[in-house]
Amino acid sequence: MKAMRDHRALFRRKLEIFSAFGRDRKGTGAIEFAIIAPLLIMAYIGCFEISVGFNVARKVSRASSTVADVLTQMKEVDKASLNGMKAVANSVMSPFEMTKYTLKMTGIKMTAPGLGQVTWSYDQAGTAPYKAGSIVKMPSEISAVDTFIVRSELVVPHEILLFAPGLSKSTLDTIDISKTSYFRQRVGTEITCSDCPAFK
Repeated sequence: MKAMRDHRALFRRKLEIFSAFGRDRKGTGAIEFAIIAPLLIMAYIGCFEISVGFNVARKVSRASSTVADVLTQMKEVDKASLNGMKAVANSVMSPFEMTKYTLKMTGIKMTAPGLGQVTWSYDQAGTAPYKAGSIVKMPSEISAVDTFIVRSELVVPHEILLFAPGLSKSTLDTIDISKTSYFRQRVGTEITCSDCPAFK
């Protein structure tokens, strides 16, 4: 009988220990934090990255339109003035740095509604990206014939943050943010370029 009572008492003690362990909630908060914290950090970084991306896109749009706007106020351009547009774009993009970017500036004479003819072109490398005399399709809203249009094309690679192992060196680490702006000449009927390079 005594052995049976001891056995029952031991069983009750073990049951109480397991019951107390089940009622203990001291480590619950730490476990929940360990699960939720990485998700919250990734969500924060994602929101931050989206915000930066929108700011860069807004800067790219403003830089492209500023370059075209400045050029349309000139009666004649040359390589020196076109090279100066790189500094204009960089100043508008501040505080974001432009290291590997593409800036194409093109003078276009409208020949028909929605169609224009390239008279000169220049890019950030000092070359002509488009052949003079070639026909280009213009946006439908640009329909006035015998007008002169300056087109500015700016493409800026934007590095994004990735909070995931194994993806930091993938093709997802940069995206190209681009903007093409069209501005009509302010003074005169055409903007000429005295020393623009020939298309190669």
